[in-house]
Amino acid sequence: METDAPGTVLKRERVRDFVLELIESRQAGDGIPSERTLCARLGVSRPTLRAAVDELVAAGLLVREHGRGMFVAPEKITQELVSGRATLSVPQAAGAWSSRLLEFTTVPAGARVGRRLRMSPAGRIVYVARLRLVDGTPMAVEHLHLKADLVPSLTARELESGDLYAHLRERHGVRVHEATQTIEPTVVTRSEARLLDVPELSPALLFERLTTDAADQPVEYVHSLYRGDRYRIVSRLTLDPTAPPDTAPGGHHPGIPPGDFTEGDPLAASTLGAVQDTPEQP
Repeated sequence: METDAPGTVLKRERVRDFVLELIESRQAGDGIPSERTLCARLGVSRPTLRAAVDELVAAGLLVREHGRGMFVAPEKITQELVSGRATLSVPQAAGAWSSRLLEFTTVPAGARVGRRLRMSPAGRIVYVARLRLVDGTPMAVEHLHLKADLVPSLTARELESGDLYAHLRERHGVRVHEATQTIEPTVVTRSEARLLDVPELSPALLFERLTTDAADQPVEYVHSLYRGDRYRIVSRLTLDPTAPPDTAPGGHHPGIPPGDFTEGDPLAASTLGAVQDTPEQP
């Protein structure tokens, strides 16, 4: 499998965050600068910029109009599957999960990630990109952003094996408590397709998650891309408010590494991530 040169994943991540910052600072229907202008401002090539823009168009955040340019898309309708703070079981997903590190560095948070983590854009974060595999098959690409002062001694070994949140708790004294996560459909870019071993523009699921500690202070911001041809999510909804909560054993929650959030307080919702036993893409 072809791999990216060191720093390439981080560069794409920075371009994506910059364009998202533009989108979030504007109203629906507002234009954003042209690709040529953005390339000059960011000092990146047209293909790198276009890959980020294509991703945001596919995600429904940008709209291209031929001959006119690019515009902020209308706001999405949001529907929460679970209201309040019901208990959550974290059912086990199929397969043996592992990780392969793609990037591991300390950088300034930047405006968008800094806002998510409630810190200065100049504050330092640990940025991690890793490929998640199931039974050795690429399944997802994760981009993690952790406050650097919380994990000054974080190692590559911790990111490649074991339960990340267990490492945070046991080795760094950081106990995560709650997470807010969104899931949206999208498609993979050329670079993501190469990592996931699927055709370009294949369907995918985009997970974004903000994790906080018991004091409601942000610990990490993560966005992950899961293969749409091999991953399915099933949500169990309790319609009878008097019914007892599900108490199934913990496991892999979509977008969250296997074993995470299996300790301590229950979460809200009941969601199952299932890896499909379908043939690989040719």
